[in-house]
Amino acid sequence: MSLDSKTLTLAADQLAVLYSKAFGGKENGRYRISAKLVRDLAGRRRLYEDDIRELSRAMLERGFVLIDMDSFFVVMSANTFVNYRRANEECLE
Repeated sequence: MSLDSKTLTLAADQLAVLYSKAFGGKENGRYRISAKLVRDLAGRRRLYEDDIRELSRAMLERGFVLIDMDSFFVVMSANTFVNYRRANEECLE
């Protein structure tokens, strides 16, 4: 694991912990975080596609989904998607 990978892993740890903290009027749960704060956590001036992909993978390993919305990121529990209704071939006809 390179130094960059370690830094992104630590950033993923911090993002995962933040999910269970109370802020913004909620006890815990999904949240959005600015791209600037994510860059700061990752110790980067800029996040490249590879960085975001690696950070997203690290978040998935921790049970979370990281969604890139360009100017900010959204963190949600991967379990959120388990009970979503499923589209199949019939509904596409």
